[in-house]
Amino acid sequence: MKLKPLADRVIIKMTEAEETTKSGIVLSSSAKEKPQVAEVLAVGPGGLVDGKEVEMTVKVGDKIITSKYSGTEVKVDGEDLIIVRQADILAIVE
Repeated sequence: MKLKPLADRVIIKMTEAEETTKSGIVLSSSAKEKPQVAEVLAVGPGGLVDGKEVEMTVKVGDKIITSKYSGTEVKVDGEDLIIVRQADILAIVE
């Protein structure tokens, strides 16, 4: 199944949480923080949203930082994906 986001929505896939600290300590699964960096998989067309013109500034392949608990989680073909509005994206990682 393929998803095509509508309006100002973006489909993202979260990156895996770090399993070791910078000093080399291996973290247990309960000690890992929820990742906030994700990869953009699909971008909606933008357009008129809530009476305002929205231009999409992210593109497929961008690494982004999103609000910690934003979006709607969906499972497609065994993959956990999140659908967020562009406004929930805080930054593009360069």
